[in-house]
Amino acid sequence: MTCKICGYESEEISKSIGVCVNCLRKNPKEALKIAHKSHQKWRKLIGLPLKPPKEGIKCSICVNECKIPEGSSGYCGIIWNKRGRLIPITGNFDRAYLHWYLDPHPTNCVAGPVCPEKEHRGFYNLAVFFAGCNLDCLFCQNIEHKYMIKNGSIDPFEGILIGSKELADIAMRSRVSCVCYFGGDPTPHSPYAIKTSREVIKRAEKIGTTKRICWETNGLENPNMMREMARLSLKSGGIVKIDWKAYTPSVYEALTGINGEKALQRIKENVALITSMDNRKEPPLLVISTLVVPHYIDEEEVGGIARYLAQLDPDIPYILLAFAPQHLMHDIPTTSKKQMENVYNAAKKEGLKRVFVGNIWLLR
Repeated sequence: MTCKICGYESEEISKSIGVCVNCLRKNPKEALKIAHKSHQKWRKLIGLPLKPPKEGIKCSICVNECKIPEGSSGYCGIIWNKRGRLIPITGNFDRAYLHWYLDPHPTNCVAGPVCPEKEHRGFYNLAVFFAGCNLDCLFCQNIEHKYMIKNGSIDPFEGILIGSKELADIAMRSRVSCVCYFGGDPTPHSPYAIKTSREVIKRAEKIGTTKRICWETNGLENPNMMREMARLSLKSGGIVKIDWKAYTPSVYEALTGINGEKALQRIKENVALITSMDNRKEPPLLVISTLVVPHYIDEEEVGGIARYLAQLDPDIPYILLAFAPQHLMHDIPTTSKKQMENVYNAAKKEGLKRVFVGNIWLLR
């Protein structure tokens, strides 16, 4: 693929972005005009808002701060304005649209290298996969979450509607040792997930057992909400896993479709918030991960993230994940061993002590 601005050629430039990473950094205004076309074309096909709406009732759940018109949804497709009230697509915050499964330990967890449950064979993680997300990642590794809410309606064959107490019942099964919310992203469903988690912890305390509460999220929640999510993980022995996509705002925006400046500011705020709450050594309360997208997530991106983390706490675990071609970025190869080696060294050079590589079987 050839960059539409500078003419640079590489098999690692995706047609869905249309420009190289250097043009995204040096000429962000023009480069983002090109990159946004893919986001908007695909979102139109699936019936989601092309951009975070700006006329209506303000939603404060995440950094997008959508102002949602009557009869429409926010950028996530989950929060709707119905007769002047913001409600989820399920009708109320006591129900969520998701699918769940029991994932046996050692599970395929982003925080696997530091997860205390990896040694508990015979036990399970209750994996809670939510529909919807407040980002529009062109490389999304779990894109089915968008199809679950295609054209603003719930597909009964792709997920289930389940109440918070019913999900808590499943979490209390004797061989379930932890609950992990992901998706999509738990952010649009966070009021439901927080309510469920409080119930699980309360029941676990009554019978003297441990049920760890964990999150895999993009870290763009309202800080008040993030504080409560982290508190529940801290109390239960769980982990908050934040997927930090990129460090340069224009690169973040090209990959995810939302305002990169605001997103980076919010992620930094929430990472600092969680770090300030962590008064335990093991397991760590906070884990950061980055998907090493060929060409776009290089030493500059990973080095910037690592530098910020190391300034807060050099012991924050940082997981670098190998990329697999998915969704609209299906046209580029998997992460190379050379690129992974370069970004790993960049993270270590910035002073982080606990850097890990995940999905190594994908490296070419």
